[in-house]
Amino acid sequence: MEAVGSGQLAKDTPMVPVFAEDAAVARPLYVVAADALDDFLAAQPDTVREWLTGSGFAAALGDLRLIPGAGGVVAAVVGYGNAAARARTRFALAKAVGLPAGAWRLEGELTQAQRDEIALGWLLAQYRFDRYRRVKASEATLVLPEGCDGARLLAMAAGEYLTRDLINTPAQDMGPDQLEAAFVALATRFGARAKVVKGDALLEQNFPMIHAVGRASPREPRLLELHWGNAGPSLTLVGKGVCFDTGGLNIKTAGMLLMKKDMGGAATVMGLAQMIMQLGLPIRLRVIVAAVENVIAGNALKPKDILTSRKGLTVEINDTDAEGRLVLGDALALATETPVDVLISMATLTGAARTALGPDLAPYYTDDTEMAAALESGAAQSFDPVWRLPFHTPYEHIIEPGIADLDNAPGWGFAGSVTAALFLRRFADHPRYMHFDIYGHTPADAPARPKGGVGQGARAILAGLPAMLGL
Repeated sequence: MEAVGSGQLAKDTPMVPVFAEDAAVARPLYVVAADALDDFLAAQPDTVREWLTGSGFAAALGDLRLIPGAGGVVAAVVGYGNAAARARTRFALAKAVGLPAGAWRLEGELTQAQRDEIALGWLLAQYRFDRYRRVKASEATLVLPEGCDGARLLAMAAGEYLTRDLINTPAQDMGPDQLEAAFVALATRFGARAKVVKGDALLEQNFPMIHAVGRASPREPRLLELHWGNAGPSLTLVGKGVCFDTGGLNIKTAGMLLMKKDMGGAATVMGLAQMIMQLGLPIRLRVIVAAVENVIAGNALKPKDILTSRKGLTVEINDTDAEGRLVLGDALALATETPVDVLISMATLTGAARTALGPDLAPYYTDDTEMAAALESGAAQSFDPVWRLPFHTPYEHIIEPGIADLDNAPGWGFAGSVTAALFLRRFADHPRYMHFDIYGHTPADAPARPKGGVGQGARAILAGLPAMLGL
């Protein structure tokens, strides 16, 4: 374990999810729906039936019972509830990851989608953030259920683990330097090409808004870029990497406690990139991350400053706490300077998105209905809920202040996520562009999602890519 404040990556070897290898010795984990309980009990030996009925087992969703036998626990039964209960809770059976040590195999009448959800939930529930304290890991493993694509499930879980590690690490150990190190390490692991532009070189290479947001920090702002794959359709992912956000001179009066997660967009596109590269998808992948800290110093960006962006658009700064759209603006301008088939940005951008949809549902924007349909299908397949919000063009005038081309924080009081998305669309200027305004944090422990950093939308995108890119 690295010492606190070491400035190193969280782990020399990233934690990786696994399935059980020795299926021959796996004990059964019976999954029993409420409407199938009577038939299940009738098929059991008297001792098992009496044990389950005597303990009050009613097949409620997630209710786990261990079955004793000679030499210890010989099996387990977990309730699968009814359809209404299952619709209310994703990954409800992930609590079974607390089973006794050893290999377990699923038994029960399950659809393929149900087996996929249980297997993915099991993997995600194994995640532990153990950089600063010892956390007991589960010693129970699951045999890959029948019909499941193990490579795909493991890639999704591994990408999610990376995202969670990055978001969970506090800013003292996950500033622009460490985010760069993690980014380069990811590129190296998969044989990708990485490029870094930082400090005053940002001005020399025309990234003025990234430089302006991050210049007040002693940890230099930077642009990170990764290229992977030499053939196939092209996908560019752009992530907001604000490693900590004080709000700048418009200092946050509330909500600063969670601002280590303001690089959640960067963490999520990096996790998605890992999934893509681990699976070897036949595409050309480009990842762009703007990594900065938004802090206070004498040279900090000031309210009413006017910046000239990489794209040439001028931006009046009406709130230094609306910095994410500034760094993304330069990054998106770079992304569209070369041809790309699909462009996606991800950012923890607005509180308005949280107010509208809460912490669990990831809002996204696109003008391309086919991309939206592909994403919605992918979200259902990968148990990764999303919700489409509109690029409402009649609101364009709200982000035009008169003194400059654009206003970074119009203070209108309405549709804050929509106006932020419209701001970004000016820089993306691409017909097949999709933007996610994510939260990146689970506020309380939930099945397969412990309190803390979490990826949103990445699995949905991964599942939707074949349709988006014509694979």
